[in-house]
Amino acid sequence: MIETFADRLVFELLGLSSDSALGAAVHFFVYDTIKIVLLLFVISFVMGVVNATFPIDRVRHALTRRRLYGLDYFLAALFGAVTPFCSCSSVPLFIGFVAGGIPLGVTFTFLIASPLISEVAVAMFLGTFGLKVTLLYVVSGTVLSMAAGWILSRMRLHAYLSDWAKAALAQSTRQTKAWDGTDVSLVHRLPDIAREASGVVRGVLPYVLIGIGIGAAMHGYVPEAFFERHLAANRWWSVPLAVLAAAPVYANAAGIVPIVEVFVDKGIALGTAIAFMMAVIGLSLPEALMLKKVMTWRLIGIFFGVVTVLIIVSGWLFNGLL
Repeated sequence: MIETFADRLVFELLGLSSDSALGAAVHFFVYDTIKIVLLLFVISFVMGVVNATFPIDRVRHALTRRRLYGLDYFLAALFGAVTPFCSCSSVPLFIGFVAGGIPLGVTFTFLIASPLISEVAVAMFLGTFGLKVTLLYVVSGTVLSMAAGWILSRMRLHAYLSDWAKAALAQSTRQTKAWDGTDVSLVHRLPDIAREASGVVRGVLPYVLIGIGIGAAMHGYVPEAFFERHLAANRWWSVPLAVLAAAPVYANAAGIVPIVEVFVDKGIALGTAIAFMMAVIGLSLPEALMLKKVMTWRLIGIFFGVVTVLIIVSGWLFNGLL
């Protein structure tokens, strides 16, 4: 429905050609803006309902008081793998998880795994590269997410959440306490939850629009041949260069897997192409702009730095194994 609306608006009402760079960029911007804003509201609303009804204290106790020996990180990666969220729409979940008392490192694991190991990526990888490569991708993505979350958990990063995020967490805590011990039904809570969800959307919307705008420009105007020319040489620095080249790009698995297939056909090593894909999906400049609402630049830098290093190592391992 959204894609049909975007098609009619851009190609029929505005008269832009689907084959032109401008038409592709504008269509990308319209489609992704509508999709992401709707996702942001729905996810924020659902997380509000979860925070109001789910026994989050039990989850917090299970994840913080018991010796789970990494099971908490694995469960976060697994939950990320089965939820169809892109990195930008995971922002409300990031807030909701932290507000619920889930450890920050575990939350980071979900934030990385959710776009990286989506069912779309797995299905498309299976059809394009076969079972062996798909299993390696899923395993490496899971390990990468867990390792990044564990490393970040050791850095005590709560102080580097943005003031807006801290205020949101405090508001969530106050609202939860206000409802504790009362017989207020969920139905009566829904208007407050909806207002909070709308507030989340309004708060992050400027960052979402900036991020999508950058992604749309890259989508429409940067040709695939640009990356092919600079990544085809299978040197040690090809993987780091691929990750850096992916930073300005904004796309989901459905859009990037076909490009990865083209890269491999053009002679780019599979590990280098996969590292590029991982960086596009889970580590991009548009994502940084969206996360700026909930993290300080220092926290974003630490987060991206850790994930970048792990993606590069993963790409090198892929090139060594395949």
